[in-house]
Amino acid sequence: MQEFTYTANPARVLFGSGTRQSLTDEMTKLGTNRAMVITSAHKRDYINQIMLDLGEYCVAHFDGAEMHTPVHVTHMALEYISDKKIDCLIAIGGGSTTGLTKAIALRTGLPQIILPTTYAGSELTPIIGETVNGIKTTQSSQKVLPETVIYDVDLTLSLPVTDSITSGINALAHAVEALYAENKNPVTSTLAEKAILSFYHALPRIFSHPLDIQARTTALYATFLSGMCLGSVGMSLHHKLCHTLGGSFGLPHAATHCVILPYVIQFNAPASDILNQLGRTLNSSSLAFAIFELIRTCNGPTRLRDIGMKKADLNKAAELAISNAYYNPRSFTKNDIHSLLNDAFSGIIPDASL
Repeated sequence: MQEFTYTANPARVLFGSGTRQSLTDEMTKLGTNRAMVITSAHKRDYINQIMLDLGEYCVAHFDGAEMHTPVHVTHMALEYISDKKIDCLIAIGGGSTTGLTKAIALRTGLPQIILPTTYAGSELTPIIGETVNGIKTTQSSQKVLPETVIYDVDLTLSLPVTDSITSGINALAHAVEALYAENKNPVTSTLAEKAILSFYHALPRIFSHPLDIQARTTALYATFLSGMCLGSVGMSLHHKLCHTLGGSFGLPHAATHCVILPYVIQFNAPASDILNQLGRTLNSSSLAFAIFELIRTCNGPTRLRDIGMKKADLNKAAELAISNAYYNPRSFTKNDIHSLLNDAFSGIIPDASL
């Protein structure tokens, strides 16, 4: 067997149905009793119920989380911290909520408990991306790793089908990039393949039957696996492009992942045998084509122009995407990136023969 190094990030994970009932117990384990609940502005019945269940443990609620973690929103949330003597952060929501909670933890050192309600996967990673003046930058810090993640499949049952598909592909992308990461290893590769196959089979079932508890459980478990992958290895071209398109052009985070992923897979496939092997596992001539068909079958977005991108901005996006060096299994030029983005803009079907 090949030599490898694998570092597991510390986190306490609760997974199942109804696990949110353990929230106050988890606060007690952390030695905390004054929580700020962090959410986006989207109103969900379960948020009010969770805060009621918290009782006196909930002393503040900040509902201003936004996509791409704008720093000015973080500063607004920090004002709540100082006023209420908060000793714990509880995030209920998707990647935007988790991102804001991480940003606060980075600046305060406060412990975090995350209750994911989508398939974002970022809750298990030491990675944080923040946006300032239209530029999104990422960093890795152990300070932003949540202490506890509570996966409660019941919280995903009301996730709209469209959001289920886009956030599922978002998490699937974490697993795909783990397969060809510079510091990939047999542990993360095994987790990544399991996550990809799980999403591939679960998402069509959710699309057809949104309340299918088994499909929802499979997708949430795949999210857990994808988060472990992203938390252990580095990111490459796919995530760089998505951060650029989201942070600088305001595109929706999960939908951008959904559109871009098949084209990055197609680009990197000549330099990654495992991508080609997975395509065959899915009974397709290429993984790029298989994922594109999965998205299209589930009515997910397949064109950048449909999620707010302007053709006139493709050149600038390509310039930004190559402005800083980062690892990718296949080298590329600005022209390569512009061509990839142009295909994604138009929704050209990935070549099934590659």
